[in-house]
Amino acid sequence: MNKKLNKKMKKQGIKMIAISTLSLLAIACGEKTKETQQQAEVALEQVKQDMNHNMAATTNTTEKYKKGDVVPKELVCMVNDAFMGKEQLKVEHEGKVYYGCCAMCQSRIPEDETVRQAKDPLTLETVDKAEAYIVMIGDNGEVAYFKNEANYQQFAAEAQVN
Repeated sequence: MNKKLNKKMKKQGIKMIAISTLSLLAIACGEKTKETQQQAEVALEQVKQDMNHNMAATTNTTEKYKKGDVVPKELVCMVNDAFMGKEQLKVEHEGKVYYGCCAMCQSRIPEDETVRQAKDPLTLETVDKAEAYIVMIGDNGEVAYFKNEANYQQFAAEAQVN
């Protein structure tokens, strides 16, 4: 009888230990989840603040430039051909400086020659974006790359006539 009782108590003890261990793990995981959730909430709040700051910076810089204005190269994503209103990521390639808005653009610039070149709208000649005269041509930040200021001035004059 003692052997049966000992065996039964041993099984119950093992079950209790297993339940206790699982309970502790569940609590620990729950705390970890709460901690992770708090970290995620803090990170999300930081992203929101950064976005608001960046939007304010973009708005302030965009107000300085309008359609037809020459824009600084460092404020243009040369992959998306868009005026971004804030300094972009600098990419040096073969002694020239290009700019992109994100890591994908940053990695694409040295790998893809087509994103480093554009057609001058006046002459349709291929120009290197790092050396181009960049002008905002659209209401939504679209840019065009000209070989030089004279080409842009001629393009603008012809556009007004037509």
